[in-house]
Parts: sequence; structure tokens; C-alpha cells
Amino acid sequence: MDFAFSEEQEEFRQTLRRFFEAVSPFSEVQRLMEAPEPFDRGVWKQMGEELGLQGVHIPEKYGGQGFGFLELGIVFEEMGRTMFCSPYFSSIALAANAILNAGSEADCQRWLPELASGETIGTLALLDDGDHWDAASVSLEAARDRDAWVLSGRKRLVTAGPAARLVVVAARLPGTRGEDGIGLFVVRSDAAGYEATPLEAIDPTRPLADIEFDGVRAAPLGEPGSAGAALERTLDQGRVCLAIEAAGGAARCLECAVAYAKQRIQFGRPIGSFQAVKHTCAVDLLEVESAKSVAYWACWVAENSADELAEAASVAKSVCDDAYARTSDDNVHLHGGIGVTWEASPHLFFKRAKADQILLGDPRWQRARIASQQGF
Repeated sequence: MDFAFSEEQEEFRQTLRRFFEAVSPFSEVQRLMEAPEPFDRGVWKQMGEELGLQGVHIPEKYGGQGFGFLELGIVFEEMGRTMFCSPYFSSIALAANAILNAGSEADCQRWLPELASGETIGTLALLDDGDHWDAASVSLEAARDRDAWVLSGRKRLVTAGPAARLVVVAARLPGTRGEDGIGLFVVRSDAAGYEATPLEAIDPTRPLADIEFDGVRAAPLGEPGSAGAALERTLDQGRVCLAIEAAGGAARCLECAVAYAKQRIQFGRPIGSFQAVKHTCAVDLLEVESAKSVAYWACWVAENSADELAEAASVAKSVCDDAYARTSDDNVHLHGGIGVTWEASPHLFFKRAKADQILLGDPRWQRARIASQQGF
């Protein structure tokens, strides 16, 4: 049995690495962080027209490339290495997957082509009150108004909320509880009663917004009230994408730390020659390789084994979040005082690691979920 990526997948990875290193050097990340819109629409358009990245795992009949989740994982890993600024996670890992999982054939034909081409930016609005990232915690209600569905309420911490034009909203039918009665509804950001309020995020490269719905008309995906399982699957796919992105970021942190340890001279020799620094880098290498292994496994599960997805997603996100947090923290410390200056990159990886820990459930939440799945 061969556990390695295929030759074609490795060529795809090298193509992506060259592209992201060219369009997302640290100087560009820094520029976009301070821009009114923290991503480059020209690069976003290039991704869609020249590389087809927005549609990499979307079936060809819906305007995509028709590849699998492993290829999508490679995209996220390479994005994570450069902290690439874009709404890709929200639009593709969340919105597009939600439509694929919950939508009818007509829904997919209607909504997916504009996401697959990059013409439209999408996101998923899940979180109501509290911090439980699951279908059972959805409280916003979808009310029937003659021949239409109407949403009223607020969604918190919506990723890419300021830029999204197509929002998949998780809501429940009146009188339902738990995972029963959950529906996914599509809303356009120019709809009457829709208002997105940008928030100050820990990670400025991944903007957030709170969204208010005041009698907003929405289009249901599939049968209203039957999307609980589809929503959970979407969230788990999102966790896998965040996990492999974290693995890529952790690997880049280790590379940066090792490179700096070789060139920084202290007491007449490189700091990398000191035992404490060697041990730190060795432990980080173990963290990175473990994170990669579990992230690749989770990507394989997402493509091949739906029954194991919930467990794989929580395991991968827990392990990769912890690895990213440790390696980014060590990278800052090994750089010393410059590691936290605005002009240097280590603090940005640290902020991304901390923000990603929270998104879709932190490691403690993931481990509690795993324990619950195992009957503890």
C-alpha cells in the first residue's frame, strides 16, 4: 500500500508553492493587513481563471475542476505556508461544501458555478450565542412567510463576512431542538434587512463580521429542516481544511526558526549551535511531522470514509492546532525581540495560530467531542 501523494499531486503542490510564494511574500501580507480589503481581487481572479483553484474539488458539471479532497488539502497546506490572504476558506471550504452537502441538483446548478469561478465570494454563518460550533446550538429561526422563508436575528464571527456576497445561513424551524429541524438558507448580501458589521480580529488576515438579519428573504438548500447532518459534515470538512492549513503554517514556522538560528550570532557563534535551541527545533520537527501525518489522514478520510469524518476532523484539528501554536510560539521566541515587531513575520503566524484554534472549536472542545463520540 502506498501512502504517499501521487506524482501528479506532487507536481500540483510545486505549482501552487511557486504561485503562492510569488503572490504572497511577507511584504504583500503586511500590505494587505493594512488595506481596506485584506485580499487582492486581481490575484483572486487569477486563481480562478488561470489555476481554477476555487473550483478544484467542485464537480465539473457545476463549473469546477472535479478533483478530490486531497487536492483541496494541498491547496490549503500551501496557502498556510505563506499566510495567503483571501476568503478561500470561507467561500470554498464552508459555503461551497455546504451547498454540495445540503443542496438539491437544482441548488447546486444555481449557486455553485459562481463560487467555482471565483466570481462570487461566499461564507457560512453558523454561530449564534455561545461558542458551540455545532448544528445543535443553532438558535436563529427561519419563519415561513407565504411562499418564502424569512430570517431574523444575528450571526456572530462570520469569516469573510465583510466581503461575502453569498451567505449560507444555518437556521432552524420554529419549535425544533437539537439537530432536528436545522436548515441551510442562501442569502445575498444586498438583500433588504441584511447588515454586516466588521469586527477587529486577532488575525487581521482573516476578517470577521457580525451579521444582522431583519426579515431577510432566503432560499432554502434542499428540504427545509433536514440539513442537520449536512451542516455537521460541512463543519467537519472545514475543520480538516483548517487542520492542514495549520500543518502548513507550522512547517513554515519551523523553517523560519531554523534559518534564523543558523544566521543569528550570539557569544561568537550561531544560536543554533546551543543545545537548548537544538532541542526546541527538534521538538518542533516532531510536532510538524505528526501534524502533517494526521492532516493527510483526515483529508483521505474526508474523501473516502464518511463514517470516520467526525472523529478524523476533531483529531486532526486538535493535533494541528496545538502543533501550530507551539511552533509559532517557539518561532517568536527564537527570533527574540524582533519576533514581535510589526516588520517581522513570526508574530503574524502566532496570531493566525491563535485565531484558528478558536474557529470551528478549539482543541479542548475537539477533544471533548472525541470523548463523547467514544462514549465517555
